[in-house]
Amino acid sequence: MATHSFEINETFDLPRSQVFALFADHQSFGKLLGTPVKRIKESNQADPNGLGSVRKLGIGPIGLEETITSFEPDLLIEYTITSFSPIRNHQGRIRFEETPEGHTRVRYRVSFDDIVPFTGKFVRVALEQAIRRGVRQVPKMA
Repeated sequence: MATHSFEINETFDLPRSQVFALFADHQSFGKLLGTPVKRIKESNQADPNGLGSVRKLGIGPIGLEETITSFEPDLLIEYTITSFSPIRNHQGRIRFEETPEGHTRVRYRVSFDDIVPFTGKFVRVALEQAIRRGVRQVPKMA
């Protein structure tokens, strides 16, 4: 079992609260990734998409479930896959920082272990491409 990871860093000329909202809302997050996303369990916090909420990505039995494990408004979202998956120990971490110029820097890091030897590289490339493509949509969706 090998560990794989990648990090995406992008800066946007948008307020941090606006960028955070796009990633925090499960439906807009799905639009960023270009896949259907549905909240299947609400958080018991003020934001229904916050800590403990569960979202399903994909359609029907093919989808994955992700649980929000850390949620700090305008600062941080962390999540992990909590359904059956071809990968283990998945950790997604999205950090939002304000630059000195008043822009928003997004640091998106994903790490996971592969289950089937030699498949992790393919999963990493596909996942990274999908997230990079989605992150580029932020200015259009804001």
